[in-house]
Amino acid sequence: MSGAMNFKNCGAVLVTGANRGLGLQMVESLASGDFSPRKIIATTRNVAVAKTLQELAGKYSNIHVLPLDVVSQESIEKCAEEVDLLLQGDGLNCLINNAGINVLADFHSVTAEKMIENFHTNAVAPLMITKALLPLLKRAADGKAADGVMGIQRAAVINITALLGSVELNWGELANTCKWYPYRTSKCALNMVSRCMAVDLEPEGILCTAIHPGWVRTDMGGTMAPLSPEESVSSVLSLTGGLTEKDHGSFLNLTGEQLPW
Repeated sequence: MSGAMNFKNCGAVLVTGANRGLGLQMVESLASGDFSPRKIIATTRNVAVAKTLQELAGKYSNIHVLPLDVVSQESIEKCAEEVDLLLQGDGLNCLINNAGINVLADFHSVTAEKMIENFHTNAVAPLMITKALLPLLKRAADGKAADGVMGIQRAAVINITALLGSVELNWGELANTCKWYPYRTSKCALNMVSRCMAVDLEPEGILCTAIHPGWVRTDMGGTMAPLSPEESVSSVLSLTGGLTEKDHGSFLNLTGEQLPW
């Protein structure tokens, strides 16, 4: 995990949706590895029921659990204030927008409400969270030499997206087997959000990249998925740690392969 070693140079990393699945595995891997950042901020909608996350925080002193309901602007703003207090004047080096849902619905069962529910969590929330945390990301970016270098050592926003959000790949077998209107369109929207944010964050020296973590055996991915959370997160963290300005605004597979929009 050569790229992941760069997390040692991170003062703070924030992971949303850290109570289960990939988010929980990211927190555990970051805390237990020999590349652990100084602060790992793990957010979850309901801290009280996130027992495994609380146990991890009890085991590793650099894990800080904060409440965050990603579809509540009030919660987002309150969380940003708490992160600012926690960082004590330091910046946020890496924001991983991981929280997401899959509202299953095909052409016949889809409703406007299902579309909006999935869109809000998967596409709108990462944008609003990034906006709220921008002053802290800028603080981290400004704290490093502004020599054009981008990456998590300076400041980065990583949006966890999906290959299923690719318009070009939505044809043939992949289109016929995954007729998930809410999920697929929300991830497609997240890809555009990522590209738009990349344009606006570039002058600040903040890297922005969308990463597909693979098909993973989680509550969302199901038992037939080929990757375990450990395998996926190991690759995602290695990739994330090695990202540079050449990857800014990209849509990448967990192996670093460029994916079609």
